Amino acid sequence: MIWCILIIGILLPQSLAHPGFFTSIGQMTDLIHTEKDLVTSLKDYIKAEEDKLEQIKKWAEKLDQLTSTATKDPEGFVGHPVNAFKLMKRLNTEWSELENLILKDMSDGFISNLTIQRQYFPNDEDQVGAAKALLRLQDTYNLDTDTISKGNLPGVKHKSFLTAEDCFELGKVAYTEADYYHTELWMDQALRQLDEGEVSTIDKVSVLDYLSYAVYQQGDLDKALLLTKKLLELDPEHQRANGNLKYFEYIMAKEKDVNKSASDEQSDQKTTMKKKGIAVDYLPERRKYEMLCRGEGIKMTPRRQKKLFCRYHDGNRNPKFILAPAKQEDEWDKPRIIRFHDIISDAEIEIVKDLAKPRLRRATISNPITGDLETVHYRISKSAWLSGYEDPVVSRINMRIQDLTGLDVSTAEELQVANYGVGGQYEPHFDFARKDEPDAFKELGTGNRIATWLFYMSDVSAGGATVFPEVGASVWPKKGTAVFWYNLFASGEGDYSTRHAACPVLVGNKWVSNKWLHERGQEFRRPCTLSELE
Repeated sequence: MIWCILIIGILLPQSLAHPGFFTSIGQMTDLIHTEKDLVTSLKDYIKAEEDKLEQIKKWAEKLDQLTSTATKDPEGFVGHPVNAFKLMKRLNTEWSELENLILKDMSDGFISNLTIQRQYFPNDEDQVGAAKALLRLQDTYNLDTDTISKGNLPGVKHKSFLTAEDCFELGKVAYTEADYYHTELWMDQALRQLDEGEVSTIDKVSVLDYLSYAVYQQGDLDKALLLTKKLLELDPEHQRANGNLKYFEYIMAKEKDVNKSASDEQSDQKTTMKKKGIAVDYLPERRKYEMLCRGEGIKMTPRRQKKLFCRYHDGNRNPKFILAPAKQEDEWDKPRIIRFHDIISDAEIEIVKDLAKPRLRRATISNPITGDLETVHYRISKSAWLSGYEDPVVSRINMRIQDLTGLDVSTAEELQVANYGVGGQYEPHFDFARKDEPDAFKELGTGNRIATWLFYMSDVSAGGATVFPEVGASVWPKKGTAVFWYNLFASGEGDYSTRHAACPVLVGNKWVSNKWLHERGQEFRRPCTLSELE
């Protein structure tokens, strides 16, 4: 058993030591194997306890039969010298052995294994991060709590349900963030499931306590009062609810004394409060961004669509692509977004993923003020950087990008591989440095990011599109393809229409890799024009 524990500890994937499991589905899969190992260890413990109990039962049955015979004629029974000897032996030796068997702790092996593996478990940050991801998916894809609770999501292979306790925990996470809008939704869902008769470790009193306060914080005093009275019907001695009841009744009585205009004003304020709670991390383009993520974005006019084509591209007569040209498809016209089909093989994808997995770390952004790298709530993924000299496949991919774009990759950044987590996303951002960020790429000494090349290394069951809110473009992941666009005009000025985002992954596992190409080295490959916007 000890050797088994040591082996499990040694074989445990080292990648599990990285924090932030919720930011990478790829690393979360390792946790499935960890839990499977624990279940196997738990079953071994149960078997050991059952074997121990079986020995005790056999002992008890044997002695029950023996003592039943002996008690009928005690003197005659011990009058037999063999019986007398065995009685002395049982009471002096065998009962002590039985005591030791009963006191033997069969859980040592399991507890030791659990202790070893617990250091690699997700922490509170992971649990909260996964909960926030569900809330984010709920908003982005207009999902109601009942749909999520019943697991009715598009493209799911393994349907799963949320218990009333799960809904309660989601509501508590929202409550901790002062997000009373989601607190109300999930506490209401928990209450509904309890009303339907679901057996749970939580009670209605606890749910109503959170729910009534969340409703009050959003300005709905009437509903808050109604919920508080419902709580007191279940627990008349509830101290906080009794205090809230008196306060709510006092506020309502006070409101009746004000004139109608003041009452109308208060009503307007309540409406504003409720709307205010919906989006705590509000973005000016959030509505458009979320619509694009749902596939409800701006549709291109037929006249513009006629200008989009599919073609074979030989990389300007590049010898590598004359006989086997690349398949190109125009995704959008302004900015021009081009998709390359079948541009990276499954075998190459697996090699890139294998190289990246051990190095995946929480993705960061460069603080525009301090220049420091930091993690942010609006970028939920893990990334790793691969150099061309590390593996021939990475070098070959880099050269493929150079051959097809006509741009020099020697001044480009290393290939960045990213794996998105639960509800993984990257909210609207620019790839290039704006004028108020003159030092963004100063250390590289290669100028601004002139263009972006993005490989899709997996299909995504639902969600995960790359969207451009400024123009209404949506590009959906397709394994083996890549998209390319210029971030800068030929003049060197930034193209602000390239502001883009990675939509939250609703269902599935999203792997991408990207190459940011820089200005230096492109002087003769993409000459500057006289117009700023060309």
